[in-house]
Amino acid sequence: MRPSSCLLRRPCSHTDAQKTVSGEAPQEPVVSKLSGSVFEKRLIEKYIEENGKDPVSGEDLSLDDLLPIKSARVVRPRPPTLTSIPALLSTFQNEWDALALETYNLNEQLARTREELATALYQHDAAVRVIARLTRERDEARDALSRVTVTAGAPSNGDAMAVDNEGLPAELVAKVDETQARLSKSRKKRPVPEGWVTPDEITTFAVEISNSLPIAKPTTLSCEGGYSAVGSLEGEVAIYSVEADKLERSFTVGEPVTDSIWDGPRLFFSTAKGSVKVFESGSEIASFTEHSGPATGLAIHPSKAILASIGADKSFVFYDLESLQKATRVYTNTALTACAFHPDGHLFAAGTDAGEIKLFMTNTGEEAAAFSLGAPIQAIVFSENGFWFAATAKGQTTVTIFDLRKQGDAAQAKVLDIGSAVQHLAWDYSQQFLATAGQAGITVQQYNKGSKSWSEPLRAAVNNAVDVKWGPNAGKLLVVNSEGVISVLGRKES
Repeated sequence: MRPSSCLLRRPCSHTDAQKTVSGEAPQEPVVSKLSGSVFEKRLIEKYIEENGKDPVSGEDLSLDDLLPIKSARVVRPRPPTLTSIPALLSTFQNEWDALALETYNLNEQLARTREELATALYQHDAAVRVIARLTRERDEARDALSRVTVTAGAPSNGDAMAVDNEGLPAELVAKVDETQARLSKSRKKRPVPEGWVTPDEITTFAVEISNSLPIAKPTTLSCEGGYSAVGSLEGEVAIYSVEADKLERSFTVGEPVTDSIWDGPRLFFSTAKGSVKVFESGSEIASFTEHSGPATGLAIHPSKAILASIGADKSFVFYDLESLQKATRVYTNTALTACAFHPDGHLFAAGTDAGEIKLFMTNTGEEAAAFSLGAPIQAIVFSENGFWFAATAKGQTTVTIFDLRKQGDAAQAKVLDIGSAVQHLAWDYSQQFLATAGQAGITVQQYNKGSKSWSEPLRAAVNNAVDVKWGPNAGKLLVVNSEGVISVLGRKES
């Protein structure tokens, strides 16, 4: 230990010098040539290594300046309390009592620690067992639900199960019911709107405009009024004016776009990173990250109050568009690839990568019916008559028309052979014309209600078509292909 400053300043006697460093008489004394002070050898050597000075005089000191001293070994006297047998016995008794007390305390702490550890291990084991049981029950319930199918609109047979679905909030349920009641009344015997395109005019459709957009790997096309939005796997979106035939503006979503919907001032995008983004005037106003994998499709309810998204995580999510919040989530037993709302809004259709098309009740999320195509579903679109929907599967060259009033094989009302793989479908509002887009181009399939037959009034060579949409009054067809070229097909003037 280092000496205090007072010991470095005042002169020391021989006895003081001996005790300068250790405070005790040295056992192996050495003397300093400079100050003549006596030190304990091990302590002064350590002091010199650290400071290089004499602790008494403060002068520079080295190990060579130390001289050993031969002196009689000092015998330390015993403490006066340990000079008798009774004193020793009393000391031993005190030590034994202290040791016994310490041992008792240690045993008590050990027992308490063992109890705490046993309780923690039991709780952990119980939690693990509960989680495993709940996970098993959830998987069994999902599997049971996936095997249950009932006729559309028919009451449940008691075996149907709802898994991980909460149902819509009351205000959205009321909106769904009101929309169904209003639209279903006006659907029967609804006339073709005035000024709608005729079958003869469809046969004259040809490419009027073809414009290359600065978009790489387009995936989706959505339209509103006289404008179209094209999204891509690069996360870029181009807004194209049909009337002016020019690129109005472009913006970045930031993630690969898989599907889009344009409704009023808002644009909705699903992305390969699981996001659903809402844009208005080119700016993002909301973003949802409910899907743990890619979000593969979007659909908007006829009331315009609910947005639906599907994902590879085997779930679909409904969003409240007024509050821009998640409303509910429903899990299925397989990844979802395509979706659409029934025109009355009470059913939600979701296609799976297992080749099934599942219909769910919008209000509750319960499965109402299932149809099969045998391959991952590529596209689903409902007819405005409320009875039919068209679907196609990946790699298939046919489009299957299903009748919701039937089930099983009888539900397949018609199979249309397009001749090449179909990528996308679009049914017009008059229920007459079904447009298809695919590698070989565009076709329009017409249903004649009078003769109850199908025909093909149009086949246009717009190669590698990715998506197709009808323009106002079905007077135009808008198509985007895989090279980023947008084409507008319209009737020829006579």
